[in-house]
Parts: sequence; C-alpha cells; structure tokens
Amino acid sequence: MSENVILVDADDNVIGTMNKMDAHLSGDLHRAFSIFIFNSKGELLLQQRAFDKYHSGGKWTNTCCSHPRLNEGTQAAAHRRLYEEMGMACELQYEFKFTYKALLTPKLIEHELDHVFFGISDDLPSINEEEVSSFKYMNIKDLGTEIIQNPDAYTAWLQICFPQVLEVYAKHFPAFDID
Repeated sequence: MSENVILVDADDNVIGTMNKMDAHLSGDLHRAFSIFIFNSKGELLLQQRAFDKYHSGGKWTNTCCSHPRLNEGTQAAAHRRLYEEMGMACELQYEFKFTYKALLTPKLIEHELDHVFFGISDDLPSINEEEVSSFKYMNIKDLGTEIIQNPDAYTAWLQICFPQVLEVYAKHFPAFDID
C-alpha cells in the first residue's frame, strides 16, 4: 500500500493528498511533524536515520519525524510515530511550526509545513531498525557546534529549525546554559 501525505496551503489548510514519493519528486507543500525528546539532564535524543532510507539515510536528526495520515490529528500522528520508530511514549507539547523547502537529492525536494513537538523522558528507546540505525543523547550546545562544524552529518530540517528549537529549549530548561 502506498503512503500518502496531506497537501496543505501556506496557512496549513488541507487541499488534498498525494503519494508521498510523488510529493517529494514534485516539491508540493505537505504537512509534517518533528519531535524533540529531552531527558531530565536537558540532553536531546537524536536518531540516526536508517542508511537505506530513500533520502537523508545515515544522517542524524531529531528524535522522530514523519507525516500525519488524512483524518489523523498531527499530535496523534506524532505519538504513533514516536512509538513506531523509537518504541517510546511520553507527553508531547506542541511548540511551533515552520515551513521549509530543501533539495535533498538531485530529484527529491522536501517541502513541508512542519509542526514541532517537545517531550521529556528518561526512558531509553527501543528502535525500529527499518527506520533508525542508531541513537544518542547530546547536549544542545554541543549539537549546535556540531551542526556548524559538520552540517553534512545532519538532516536539512534539523538545521533549518534549530534556532527556533534553541529558543523553546531555553524556556523549558532555563537551568542549562546554551550561550
């Protein structure tokens, strides 16, 4: 069964659906979500995407990211995929959304209106190896340095939203120095 994405306009209104691969070939704007899970030390749980993913294989990224299904709430989809990819469940809080367009390969374009959720958990993931190659926890300040020094190791969407993630992080974890 082919997977569809929800096509949206710039205001996140649904305008249709399209096969996921077709949307990535044409660059049509579609709804997505990104999850950032932090432990009680304020470290971000990163996943390394499976190496055989059709794009961004082997790159490090936020805890989980995907697309909701038609008639599925974005937060419900976030909970579903967090469990499917990382074997985890925790409370998720919507924080912000952003739109980006990135050329991932000479033929694949990621054009997403991405809803960002934060969660806090000290549970260790139980990864789905079809989706995730590895995981690690990382200090947010060290991650910022790593993204600058080694951008090819990280996904485009993580790099694009990272400044906003830092702003929200500072509100959730004021005791941790990120300057």
